[in-house]
Amino acid sequence: MTQRYLILEDGSAYAGKAFGSLATTTGEIVANSTMNGYQEIISNQIYHNQIIVFTQPSIGNTGLDQNAYESILPSAKGVIVREYENLATDHFKRISLDRYLKQHKIPGIYDVDTRQIRHHLQQFGNMKASIVDVADDHAFDQLHATVLTNQQVAQVATPKPYPNPDDGDNVVVVDFGLKSGILRELSKRNCNITVVPWDSSSETILDLDPDGIVLSTGPGAPFNLPDSILQMIRDVQSQVPLFGMGLGHELFALANGAKVVKMRVEHHGSNHPIREIITNEIFFSAQEQGYAVDPKSIDHAKLFITHVDLVNGTVQGLRHRDYPAISVQFSPDGAPGPKDSVGLFDDFIEFMARRRDSNGDRY
Repeated sequence: MTQRYLILEDGSAYAGKAFGSLATTTGEIVANSTMNGYQEIISNQIYHNQIIVFTQPSIGNTGLDQNAYESILPSAKGVIVREYENLATDHFKRISLDRYLKQHKIPGIYDVDTRQIRHHLQQFGNMKASIVDVADDHAFDQLHATVLTNQQVAQVATPKPYPNPDDGDNVVVVDFGLKSGILRELSKRNCNITVVPWDSSSETILDLDPDGIVLSTGPGAPFNLPDSILQMIRDVQSQVPLFGMGLGHELFALANGAKVVKMRVEHHGSNHPIREIITNEIFFSAQEQGYAVDPKSIDHAKLFITHVDLVNGTVQGLRHRDYPAISVQFSPDGAPGPKDSVGLFDDFIEFMARRRDSNGDRY
């Protein structure tokens, strides 16, 4: 079996065995503690330009399911696992993870102590990393010289609008790196969905006569996107119900005067306890969080906090005081992970029903 290396920009190196593609790649390294759902994680566009380290020991042991992809073209830069199971088929006729990674030119390494890497990142923070054939000075020089793009959203979001039709509420989804789980939950509620590009103007969106607007999840830093996105959010939030998730949550906060900061260590997993402030209910959420809203920067005349993370106290949910606009940092659709908070989609549906009952009057 071919030996390959994971090298980190702080000089660390980890030897392992290759699977998937044999490409040499560079990206930001992050650790994910989710116990299952590796297919959804790898195909999630949130991991664009990132190398994913799975702390769950055994990966690949259930094959891949055609109904569980979060995007058609994954854009992760690598997969690091402790144990790899090359299950090509089972009674569902799923393809193997090895074949999937080869199809999409994503390299993998196994037989690596992934939990030790997780502890290393916890201590020293997230950093660049490469998957290479030889861990020599040249490889480290190349790693240090590589500049990762800050245009992740433009690279993964749809360039043109497309429909996902049904006969319910007319929902416009702004695609910043959309995961399919959001569309699944909206479709379960019979929403007539139109997905639009990330840089769509408020005029373009409102011309579609939406009953509600969703700001999707996505990769990268919210402050790398142009101010026109924040202006779009300010324009539409006063006219139709709005629901932001992940990157959409961070953009909603910025549009309403709050600040967003980069976390030293990103949170990726499905075991984060969240408290809903108004009910004091505690539930678990799926998270892919690299940035957080600064609670001290929130203008409480505009926004109030609805959810907090019980591990580190970060802001996990916001609501506008004047408009039916809400946002959450976590992924309420799960995919993968707990669906404890899937009722937030029902709250969004209720917002649209109230608007419709008021004869479409603007808020």
